[in-house]
Amino acid sequence: MPLTQDQILRFLQSVHPYDVLGQDTLAALSAQIEPRAVSAGDVIYALGTKLPGIFIIHAGEVEVTDENEVTVSQLGVRNSFGERGLLRSGNAVTSARATTDAMLLILPAKAFRALVAEHDPVRRFFDRSRADKPSKQKQQSLATTQVDTFMARKPITCAPDTTVRDAAILMRDHRVSSLCMTEGDTLVGILTTRDMSGKVLAAALSVDTPVAEVMTPNPITLAPSAIGSDVLHVMMEKRIGHVPIVEGDRLVGIVSQTDLTRFQAVSSAELVREIAQAADAQEMRAVTARIPQLLVQLVAGGSPHQVVTRLITDIADTATRRLVALAEEKLGPAPVPYLWLACGSQGRQEQTGVSDQDNCLILSDDVTDEDREGYFAKLAKFVCDGLDVCGYVYCPGDMMATNPRWCQPVSVWRKYFDGWIAKPVPEAQMLASVMFDLRAIAGDARLFGNLQTDTLALAAKNSIFVAHMVSNGLKHTPPLGLLRGFATIRSGEHKNHLDMKHNGVVPIVDMGRVYALQGKLSEVNTRARLVAAIHAGGLSRSGGQDLLDAYDLIAETRLEHQAEQVKAGLAPDNYLPPSDLSEFERSHLRDAFVVVKSMQSAIGHGRGMLG
Repeated sequence: MPLTQDQILRFLQSVHPYDVLGQDTLAALSAQIEPRAVSAGDVIYALGTKLPGIFIIHAGEVEVTDENEVTVSQLGVRNSFGERGLLRSGNAVTSARATTDAMLLILPAKAFRALVAEHDPVRRFFDRSRADKPSKQKQQSLATTQVDTFMARKPITCAPDTTVRDAAILMRDHRVSSLCMTEGDTLVGILTTRDMSGKVLAAALSVDTPVAEVMTPNPITLAPSAIGSDVLHVMMEKRIGHVPIVEGDRLVGIVSQTDLTRFQAVSSAELVREIAQAADAQEMRAVTARIPQLLVQLVAGGSPHQVVTRLITDIADTATRRLVALAEEKLGPAPVPYLWLACGSQGRQEQTGVSDQDNCLILSDDVTDEDREGYFAKLAKFVCDGLDVCGYVYCPGDMMATNPRWCQPVSVWRKYFDGWIAKPVPEAQMLASVMFDLRAIAGDARLFGNLQTDTLALAAKNSIFVAHMVSNGLKHTPPLGLLRGFATIRSGEHKNHLDMKHNGVVPIVDMGRVYALQGKLSEVNTRARLVAAIHAGGLSRSGGQDLLDAYDLIAETRLEHQAEQVKAGLAPDNYLPPSDLSEFERSHLRDAFVVVKSMQSAIGHGRGMLG
């Protein structure tokens, strides 16, 4: 029995983003929609064909496949499909087939485009470019930053009947200038050092006086959603130096003038300056401990992920160079030229709030075994130990300059790369994947220049090696489940979480490396590799832009997750529970994973293009 317009209207009211539209708009839409019944096995549209409009599933299930007939989505009721091709050329960039008997609703192409153009919620839902994200902002401002970004999350509290002596001891031991008086979780007053001096000492009150007699009752408070300018205005107007932050009646944080000063002082440039002047690794550790707060600020300020990771990596680079300089001060001048290089995320300038160390040493061919096993072994140990002190933990796979295998003269490194390319066994593929991300950090960069150029040329010419690198790069797959769900981790500590590193950014990192090899591109940063591959023709402009948009969304979602963890007082990690995302965010993230899977399929079939 065919659907009535009223049935279509009621259905659209339950489907996002149509559910945010007004009744008149929905009524007009439902009048234009064409219901279409299809049987199991029917082809709904084929790759490259003209799309009549966007499809919405009213009942049944649909399978969407890419140009290589690889399934990229299993869709169910309320899911849409066909929008990517519709918003591009109007032709399908996938194929769709009914896997069960199904009822589809088709919104004509013209009506769909008009809806996207006229209604921001619809445009934002279908626009995967993140053009509306605040990542286009140029800088972070305290005045416009939300309070929960910089407030102290665990204010020191006591009961109103606490004596001023015990309160003073609490303030001294915790090195704070205020205490919050609470009954349960409810804030009832605040006591500051100014109260202690002006109301207790100046009046010569007994140290056994209850703080209830000298505290400020019912202090001025703000909500976590307040912004920095709210705090500044309250402090200036009321001449106070502390503002408790409450959610309802519950105390959740406090902001002091010190917090405001600290927030404004945390910048990558300031951290770099302090590290460059540090006397030892312990001094550097005190600086690198502020990196999580820098991450929070940068993310809150809308900085693009490639800027955030670049600034964080710059701090690691500075720490490395400072440790190398300190090592030379201790050990004396190096006997021969050498170069310290970073690989992995530091090499790609993609460090986040979670980073171990991956590094190596390239030495002049004039080096002796005695110098390599003596001076340079000591230098490597000094620097790697120092990096570990700074929070860049030792590499679990021992990919560090302290491993004699990765502290070798140029000629040996050349043999390494030549051997990996000639015989791409699994270990060679793994090592090549890491070592193709090398970037010079400290020392004589000339030791690496010709080696990098020659290796890229040799690798690009060896089709068997490139094929093996492609195969190795496809081992990490996006976490796509059935019926527009996610394939989360099945067991262990992170059960039901998404691994935003190995199943999120790593598949794109691996593809970027392959594009660089195929095109003999010298770029090391993943995003720079993708852009360079587009310019060089190794990636189609449309497919490349899709992949860039997908990478941006996945990488920024990962950083936003880490920033939220830091704000909650937790150590940042890469494991995101999908339940933390809104339906809108889950939809976009899944679409980004679909793009990645499609591009993996394309590169796996020797094309690397996507329509």
